[in-house]
Amino acid sequence: MYLGLDLGTSGVKAMLIDGDQRVIGSATGGLDVSRPHPGWSEQDPAHWIRATEEAVGALKGAHPAELAAVRGIGLSGHMHGATLVDASDRVLRPCILWNDTRSFAEAAALDADPRFRALTGNIVFPGFTAPKLAWVKNNEPDVFAKVAKVLLPKDYLRLWLSGEHISEMSDSAGTSWLDTGKRAWSTELLAATDLSEDQMPRLVEGTEQGGTLRAELAAAWGMGSGVVIAGGAGDNAASACGMGTVAEGQAFVSLGTSGVLFAANGSYLPKPESAVHAFCHALPNTWHQMGVILSATDALNWHAKVTGRTAGELSAEVGAILHAPTGVTFLPYLSGERTPHNDAKIRGAFIGLGHESGRAELTQAVMEGVTFAIRDSLEALKSAGTSISRVTAIGGGSRSRYWLTSIATALDMPVDLPADGDFGAAFGAARLGLVAATGADPLSVFTAPQTAETVEPVADLTAAYETAYHRYRALYPAIRGI
Repeated sequence: MYLGLDLGTSGVKAMLIDGDQRVIGSATGGLDVSRPHPGWSEQDPAHWIRATEEAVGALKGAHPAELAAVRGIGLSGHMHGATLVDASDRVLRPCILWNDTRSFAEAAALDADPRFRALTGNIVFPGFTAPKLAWVKNNEPDVFAKVAKVLLPKDYLRLWLSGEHISEMSDSAGTSWLDTGKRAWSTELLAATDLSEDQMPRLVEGTEQGGTLRAELAAAWGMGSGVVIAGGAGDNAASACGMGTVAEGQAFVSLGTSGVLFAANGSYLPKPESAVHAFCHALPNTWHQMGVILSATDALNWHAKVTGRTAGELSAEVGAILHAPTGVTFLPYLSGERTPHNDAKIRGAFIGLGHESGRAELTQAVMEGVTFAIRDSLEALKSAGTSISRVTAIGGGSRSRYWLTSIATALDMPVDLPADGDFGAAFGAARLGLVAATGADPLSVFTAPQTAETVEPVADLTAAYETAYHRYRALYPAIRGI
């Protein structure tokens, strides 16, 4: 058996699979996000441990014999988080999360240093780890002085699981300290933020062994000795392993809290000026590109909270049949935006409201706004030399037929839905655990699921969607100055 642990923003998911990759069971421990100031987003790493214990405890209760047979554990987690520990591995402050934008000034200062884009292949975004450390140095110098190790969220879980400071390439590529082409820490970039390689975890590939489970935890969970922990992956690369998106030309769109358009690459193809992320994949000698929007289902959840309805009720009100855009446009920049704008200060907007604009029209605009933001990512990936002819949809938002049809029409390409099953980050992490424990060929393990059905673009609405998209594109520069 193999265990995948996915540390998400809202919970830790534990998934158990067997040697044939059949899902035996899964469980989740819940998490909350603290927002002590506007633009801030934090979590207490102790809560990650509690949620992991809840999830694994539930699996143990339901599948004790199968959990006892675990030989490998894979890790996945939300990226970019700055988890700071001292020389005794004590946490120094709450983890600053991926969607925290407080370090926008520090990010701009680092991005102005041409070495960062040249070596990392990426803009220094405010959500990345390096500017967060610069912010801590500027605003919490006593904390900065005590930092012995900077760990990404899933790698703090690894520290608890194994007692070792280890990370891997896909997650570390989102720190602004990795030489992404060489797949190694850059001492030059670390020095630019007054840090050294000694304060970084050791690097392995995602498919390699990255520690073993501590004897105390193995005993508590009813496992044997020598359980291998894989290097693992950042959440999107782990989802790609779960989806089998590991070869050139394969792509998926993820409609989760944030939105991602992910394309696997057989070579390193940076184009930082497009605000496309060029990161290492979880497999050796493989990279990937991502367009990232910060509010996808989060935008619909915000709208649901404001209107006093659930997201499901709002989706049902819109229906399943795609409508032409109404003229109401929504910009989903509730937490700023990454691709293509790299703007931490921009905020969302409804444009084109009239007396005839009801709740259903606003819901439609929210969904279209997320769709057009994903179209922005497609255009950015094209400019970086990546060609995509179809995508597979994953994430909670993919349950909405309306949203999928909207995306297919805006991108003008088929959207595939995988057959029943959970092929997300927890499944990808479990697959990584299998590879690390057995030495199996990753390409034979990271296969794509069967396609249950394909959602095609609505040809009669393609022109209307194109017009609406260009209206959407014109609005960002119009409101940026205010």
